[in-house]
Amino acid sequence: MRGDDVEDVKIIDLYFQRDEKAIDETDKKYGQLCYSVAKNILNDKEDVKECVSDTYMNLWNTIPPVKPLNFSAFICKLTRNLSLKKLDYNNAKKRSPELVTALSELENIISSENVTETIENKELGSIISEFLKEEKETQRNVFIRRYWFLDSIQSISEKYGFSQSKVKSMLFHTRKRLKAYLKERGY
Repeated sequence: MRGDDVEDVKIIDLYFQRDEKAIDETDKKYGQLCYSVAKNILNDKEDVKECVSDTYMNLWNTIPPVKPLNFSAFICKLTRNLSLKKLDYNNAKKRSPELVTALSELENIISSENVTETIENKELGSIISEFLKEEKETQRNVFIRRYWFLDSIQSISEKYGFSQSKVKSMLFHTRKRLKAYLKERGY
């Protein structure tokens, strides 16, 4: 078991014991990640704080009975979903330009009135996961940073040490392969 996994198990055990230190430990380890995920979706600092706070409250209310196998992924998904709900609640004019751009890039691949709802579709999500497992690690990570975490092109290029044009090119080619992959499977 990796060191992170052991630490996560200890945090999850605190939730099962109903020990409020669980939230403090979660915030220490994953607070920045939660803020980053929420910030990439929402423009307003107060909305970001609210979503992160709601994430912790949801963790408290969900664990137990749920015992997440991958705690960081569980937290990210929870933060992302809460942030997207907050975004839907807010006026559409306030949408993050980065989110609008990222989702519009996927509209050419996934034809739907509501790309966000379509992405949440479990069957389609499974097919996209299968596709990403077949991709090289770097392409997969760049794709996930852009379309799951909604990182900017600049942020991704800095994170991986690529030029912005290389990141755009990687995303273009990955989207093109994904489109063909989805077409083969009837989407």
